[in-house]
This record gives sequence, C-alpha cells and structure tokens, in this order.
Amino acid sequence: MRIGSIEVVPVLDGDARLRPEMGVRHVRDSAWDCPHQPLDAEGRVHMGIGAFLVRARDRTVLVDLGAGNGFIHEAFTTGDLPANLLGAGVAPEDVTDVVFTHLHVDHVGWATTQDRLTFPRATYRVHAADWAYFLHGPGAEESMSEVLAPVETQLETFDEEVELLPGLRARPAPGHTPGSTVFVLSDAGERALLLGDVVHTVSELTDPEWEGMFDVDREAANAVRARIADELAATGDPFAPAHLPGLSFGRLVTADGLREFRFESSAPP
Repeated sequence: MRIGSIEVVPVLDGDARLRPEMGVRHVRDSAWDCPHQPLDAEGRVHMGIGAFLVRARDRTVLVDLGAGNGFIHEAFTTGDLPANLLGAGVAPEDVTDVVFTHLHVDHVGWATTQDRLTFPRATYRVHAADWAYFLHGPGAEESMSEVLAPVETQLETFDEEVELLPGLRARPAPGHTPGSTVFVLSDAGERALLLGDVVHTVSELTDPEWEGMFDVDREAANAVRARIADELAATGDPFAPAHLPGLSFGRLVTADGLREFRFESSAPP
C-alpha cells in the first residue's frame, strides 16, 4: 500500500484460528456470515497477527508488534515477525519508531526479547491511558509488565490527537481499551487508516449489530466504530484492521443502500 510517498507493508507474526464468539458477538445472536473471514471446517475464523511496517521519509516505523514467540495459546501460531521483517529488508536496529494501537498481548509481544528491547534504537509511543491501565491499573498483569517494563526507558506517551511523525497522526479511539488509538497515514492528498482493534472483523463496520466481545467500555467502543464506519463510507479511504487475514487493506463502499467491504487488492487465501 502506498499513500503518497509513504509505503505500508503488512508483516505477519503468524495467525489465529478462533471461534467467532472469542472475538465478536451479535446483539440478536445471529450466526456468523462474513465472506471476508469465512469459518473453516472446525467453525473457526482465520485472523492475522502481526505489525504494519511504515516507511516515511527517513523513518522506519512499526505499528504494533504481534504476539511474539512466548505467547502460548492453542488458537495462535506466532513468532515469525523478526524473520519476516528481515525478509522485508529491515533489521531490528533499523526501526526508528514503534507505535502501539493498544497494549493487548497480541500487539506487544515483540517489544522485548529475553528482557531486552527487540528494537533497541526505537522510540516507543502509546496513549497514556493504556500505559496506566495495563502497567499500573486494572489491566495490569505480571507477564505483561515483564514484556513492557523495559520499554519505559524509551517511551513517549500522548493523550490527545497529535501528529507523532510527518504523515503519521495518532487519533485516540477509546473503548476497546482506555487508550485505543487509530493511526492516520497521509501524504500528497491521500489517506489510509490503521484501525487496530477498533474492529476485529469488517462485519463490525458493515453491520452495527456486531460488536467486540472484549471491549473495556462497550458503549464507547460501539460509538467509535459507528463514527469510523460513517467516515470510511463517506471518504472511501483505504483502511486495515489489525486482524484481517494477511493484514489486508480494504474500503467501505455503499451499494443499494448497504455498506460493503471490498479488499484493496485480491483477497488473501
């Protein structure tokens, strides 16, 4: 994906195979029926896990960091991010910036490797509300603190909408987590949005009766999703949720009065 002179490359850490109810629910208990993420033979949804590599001017940025090789869950197969980054021509010391959409475990796994920063030269940025919630508040867990504590020496937080780097704007979108953030990439009159877990599936944008299962503040999360869906349908800007198969981009279009999702390129396998 190119946005003006900005290049965005999805970098997979692995994937997950989850039953729909582990991520989303329908307010009227309708059955799962999403052609973009169909159920496999065992009734599971295929979800991508990883990061977005953003090359903008002299910056090499990672948006989120996958789940890492220390995350053990029967539904997840991860650990490929470093190798896939090298395949994209990026060594750990090349990364200048890491920005987090939020601090759930499947987005921060490669923050550290054996208690050391995986990307030693990077500045790490996250919304202050998420740092407080997951490091010192109700969401704090010892395992997460071990992964994230070394980041603090190179951490910068924000608490409002702000341009973090030329062409990369942080837009707070609280609900899924207190500091959940959408990143807006823009250059030369073009835009694209990285949605993080504001939505887990495109069904949440095309049908407002689908909502996230693990939103900290469900009411706020639903309101944020509705606003973003309206914006994306109106602008036609490409966007990428954090967990589409292959970390794919797409657009929302309106056809016969209904919103539809269309992949920006050919659909992933």
